[in-house]
Amino acid sequence: MERLSHTNKKGYTRMMDISEKNENIREAIARGSIYMKKETLRAIKEGKIKKGDVLSVAQVGGIMGAKGTSSIIPMNHGSNIFSVDLDFKIDGENCKIDIAAIVRTYGMSGVDMEALTAVSAAALTIYDMCKDMDNEMFISDIHMVKKSGSPSGDFYFTGSDKSTSCS
Repeated sequence: MERLSHTNKKGYTRMMDISEKNENIREAIARGSIYMKKETLRAIKEGKIKKGDVLSVAQVGGIMGAKGTSSIIPMNHGSNIFSVDLDFKIDGENCKIDIAAIVRTYGMSGVDMEALTAVSAAALTIYDMCKDMDNEMFISDIHMVKKSGSPSGDFYFTGSDKSTSCS
């Protein structure tokens, strides 16, 4: 039986050795959504959330999440991140905010986990900022959209986005 890539000869978990990989430009794009009540979405748009500007704080939360990925994902190689950006799209029809994160680096390891963590942290920040108004928010559909720069080739998400109607 072939040994797993993240286990040593004794079968214990280890971090994979990437020292032989070539450095190159790597990019990852992830997306996700946070669903909420109409009133909560309206309060965000109108700047009426008591804790402040929700989307600007979520932007910082997402960037911090990307930068801290290797401290919370055990087998993640810490990447020297060159760029993190997030985009928020308010979808009033479906009572949600769509979040996209793009992360770039030049290195031996990809930044897919950093992009996914950025989306997750931004969504959790929105939840934290708005929970006094809406405890029924839920985070959903976090997924990788695109990944490039890997020796194994580029990845493009081929699934479909889910949507739910406002209630």
